Amino acid sequence: MSLTDLIDIAYLIAAILFITGLKKLQSPGTARDGNRLAAVGMFVAVAATLFQGELLTPAEMIAGIVIGSGIGAILAKRVQMTGMPELVAAFNGFGGIASFGVAGAEIAKIMTLAGAATGEPAFDVTSAVTIAVSLLIGMITFTGSFVAFGKLSGKISGNPISFPGMRLFTVLMFSGAIFGAGYMVWGAGGFPAAADPVVQGAILVGITAFILGILLVIPIGGADMPVVVALLNSYSGLAAAATGFVLNNTALIVSGALVGASGLILTNIMCVAMNRSLLNVLLGGFGGDSDDSEAGPVQSFEGKSVQSTSPDDTAILLSYAQKVIIVPGYGMAVAQAQHAVRELADELDKRGIEVKFAVHPVAGRMPGHMNVLLAEANVSYDKLFEMDEINGEFESCDVALVIGANDVVNPAARHDKTSPIYGMPILNVDQAATSIVLKRSMRPGYAGIQNELFFNGNNRMLFGDAKESITAIVAEIKLL
Repeated sequence: MSLTDLIDIAYLIAAILFITGLKKLQSPGTARDGNRLAAVGMFVAVAATLFQGELLTPAEMIAGIVIGSGIGAILAKRVQMTGMPELVAAFNGFGGIASFGVAGAEIAKIMTLAGAATGEPAFDVTSAVTIAVSLLIGMITFTGSFVAFGKLSGKISGNPISFPGMRLFTVLMFSGAIFGAGYMVWGAGGFPAAADPVVQGAILVGITAFILGILLVIPIGGADMPVVVALLNSYSGLAAAATGFVLNNTALIVSGALVGASGLILTNIMCVAMNRSLLNVLLGGFGGDSDDSEAGPVQSFEGKSVQSTSPDDTAILLSYAQKVIIVPGYGMAVAQAQHAVRELADELDKRGIEVKFAVHPVAGRMPGHMNVLLAEANVSYDKLFEMDEINGEFESCDVALVIGANDVVNPAARHDKTSPIYGMPILNVDQAATSIVLKRSMRPGYAGIQNELFFNGNNRMLFGDAKESITAIVAEIKLL
């Protein structure tokens, strides 16, 4: 069996591992195994590619594995769960710039190996098209992802950012990118000096795509970041697939196509969960950082008043409940309260109280953010329920405990046609016998509107750090 045959078999194994891993990621119970399988598949694909191109010696490969694994291990240990969304955004950006770099290197390689030496055109049309697509999507992914990183990390305002004539400028940049790509294709194979228009077109594509990536993300507010992260993940996959065609690498095409397709599916799921179209999200202008002027104490809303509670009273209420539904939100991530929440669930379980977790698709800053947090705290997978699975159970729930969630539990989404979240599917927390919301203040969520749930007669507000509040509740329950 030749080396080529072994490499083809390795690529096939990698593709099977990718698909199996992606399938397992659909369920929290198998997600970790799926992630491991996909990681092994990528290792196999990378190793096969290096052997195929004879790019590195075995010693260099081992050194690369050790260094790369070390960097990954450090990131895994040091990055807090609150920083996971921006880390994912950064990874998407690195994937985009890698695709851009490979496409640029391919231009240099073709120019070196062909052209003047043989008298033949340096580029053919197929090469020009695949390189142009890889350059365009790769650079858009890179700059767009790092703008998203800035918004998620607070280095850039989470509010929508725009300026007069911005959309026209965006159209001009997109037109420039398309013109550059077309100029590359026009020059490819047309005459011996094909390298000139291809290189010039590539430079134009790179510059316009750099600006375009920024322009596409800065007008999008923080409330839409879960959708943006999913979409940029899809872009990174499409860029990788395009690079696979540039390099004629089967594994890269397969893996990129899988990431691209799954990212688009996830983006659609996020849009449905927000009752928004993808075009509406991309046009921007929705959500962002809360206005500090609204961050102060709001004691009444439409004639209703806020009713506060204490950890002691909450502990008593939970102890006498038969069914408790916990709704996690980004506030739980900020407070790093997931372990305290798991301890609370365990303590209630010991008392024979039914405990379930209700997870909204867009809770947090990235798709699956709450699932990852709860998995880290070793919350049993059979206690996690998606919105559609558990919404009908709130009516029979004694206590709904909301930890840092806001817009995804706002009843205004059902009836207030003037509300920016009108029509958005929400968790029916207001239908529980009693709801308790843990928040630091009355500050609005990313949609920038007041939450009607906070003023309901059956709702209580427990102000303070979520981790400290939950810890106090657990301590009190143990004394009862």
